[in-house]
Amino acid sequence: MKITTWNINGIRAALKKDIAIWIGEYQPDILCLQEVKATLDQVDLTPILNLGYSVIWNAAQRPGYSGVATLYKKEPLKITKGIGIDIFDNEGRVIQTSYPDFELFNIYFPNGGQENERVSFKLDFYASLLELCDSLHHEGKQIIITGDFNTAHREIDLKNPKENEKNTGFLPEERKWIDRYLEHNLIDIFRQRYPDKIQYSWWTYRFKARERNIGWRLDYFLISSPLAEKIQDVTINDEILGSDHCPVTLEIKN
Repeated sequence: MKITTWNINGIRAALKKDIAIWIGEYQPDILCLQEVKATLDQVDLTPILNLGYSVIWNAAQRPGYSGVATLYKKEPLKITKGIGIDIFDNEGRVIQTSYPDFELFNIYFPNGGQENERVSFKLDFYASLLELCDSLHHEGKQIIITGDFNTAHREIDLKNPKENEKNTGFLPEERKWIDRYLEHNLIDIFRQRYPDKIQYSWWTYRFKARERNIGWRLDYFLISSPLAEKIQDVTINDEILGSDHCPVTLEIKN
């Protein structure tokens, strides 16, 4: 099974860049999209749905902002939108799909905002989600959290760590929340498999950053520890264009 996450930075613009061609060639079993920036009735998904996918859509109340979508080939046992807290759920940030072997969270984590004015909101979201994950672990369920975390965890995860220590996305208090998730029976499976690999999943559109590979690793798969033995590989598909982020794929042994 292949699960792909991709912050698409506007589904309507991305479809014009022929992302459906790559999806058709790569054929992920589940595709988790973030920052769709549209309601479902504003988008013609025919090129993707014709590939055999069904879709779950969770748009933000604010037009043209945020939003996530999960496309799948195998029907989930249960679908949950949001985490049950209106202040977060109004922004269309979470889709949870339940499968026999795991709970899959497709998440667009908040950005800390200009001049870091939304950092406290972001950290509150991290805390609320972790409480939910703890409760699922207590029930004996396994978890896969994927999406745009909007945080680079360690210095290896961005090109210029020293220059960004006071910027959202690499603040000490943001990075500590990733530590807390890893202390709660979750694994950053890419970093576990590739402890010294320098590879990014986001590049600003400015300064020819992608051409120069001045990037950040912001798109993750955090998985429950017992799932690690079932993982075949995790791949950052950094050659794929269509957004300022690239797809990241988790392969699970059948």
